[in-house]
Amino acid sequence: MEIKEQIALRAAAIEEIIKKYLPKETGYQKTVIEAMNYSMMAGGKRLRPMLMQETYRMFGGKSEVIEPFMAAIEMIHTYSLIHDDLPAMDNDEYRRGRKTTHIVYGEAVAILAGDGLLNLAFETAVGALEIEPENHNIARALQILSARAGIFGMIGGQTVDIETDRTKEVTREQLDFIYRLKTGALIEAAMLIGAILAGATKNEQSRISEIANCVGLAFQIQDDILDVTSTEEVLGKPVGSDEKNGKATYVTYEGIEKSAEDVARLSQDAIKKLQALVVKNEFLTELLSFLIHREK
Repeated sequence: MEIKEQIALRAAAIEEIIKKYLPKETGYQKTVIEAMNYSMMAGGKRLRPMLMQETYRMFGGKSEVIEPFMAAIEMIHTYSLIHDDLPAMDNDEYRRGRKTTHIVYGEAVAILAGDGLLNLAFETAVGALEIEPENHNIARALQILSARAGIFGMIGGQTVDIETDRTKEVTREQLDFIYRLKTGALIEAAMLIGAILAGATKNEQSRISEIANCVGLAFQIQDDILDVTSTEEVLGKPVGSDEKNGKATYVTYEGIEKSAEDVARLSQDAIKKLQALVVKNEFLTELLSFLIHREK
C-alpha cells in the first residue's frame, strides 16, 4: 500500500477518535461550540496525533490511554491556528481551503473558540486517568503537554515571532528559537508523550526528543519553501504571504536551494536516529520522510 493511502487510513481513524471528544452543539453557548467544531473538523494532516500514536505503538503501547492525548494535542494545535489567523496576528482569510474561523464567526467568537479548545484539551487529556487511574506516566505526559504548549514552548515561539515582525528584523538566532518553539514544541510533545505512555526508557525518550527536533525544524523550513514555490490551490491558503509582509524566514537567510538541502539533511538525521533504536516502526519512518518533503 502506498504511503499516501496508509496516511489516509490512519487519518480517518484518528478523525473518529477526535470526534468522540468534541462537545455537542447545544445550550446557550452553542455558537462557540459550533466554531470550535468547525475549526476541529476543517481537515488537515492530523500529523501530531498520528506521530503520537505511531511512537506509542513503536514502543509497544496497546491501550486506549493514548487516545485522549491524541485528541488533546490536535485541539491545542487547532486553537493556535484559530488565533494565528486573527487580524491581530496573521490576518488570514483561508485555512485548509476554506474560510477561517474569525471570518465565519467573527473575531470575538473566534477568540473564545480558541480559548475553549485549549481548556477542552486539558479536560480531555486528564480523562486518560479514567482509563488507567494507576498509570504514573500520565502525570509526566500531562506535564510535557502543558510545557510544550505554553510560554516555554509554542506560545513562547509565537511571542518572539510577533515581536520581531513588528519591532525589528529577526536575527538568525531568534529565527531558530521561533522555529524550535512555535513549530517544533508540539511535534516533540506528540512523539515524547507517545514514548512516555508506552513506557520508553529515559534514554529512548531523549532520542525521541532529538528526532522530533529534527522533524520540527525540517517541517517548518519546508513550510517556508512552499510559501515561495507552491500555489494557493495546492496549499489551501495564500502563498507568498511571508514576502508580502516583509517577514524573514529560513529561505530569506539561506535561499531555496540551501533550504532544500537542509530539509534533506535534517530528514536523514531524524530517520537515521529512528532506525538506530531497538524498537521499530516502518510506517513511522516512511511518515517522517513523507511529511518533511510534502508538497502541501
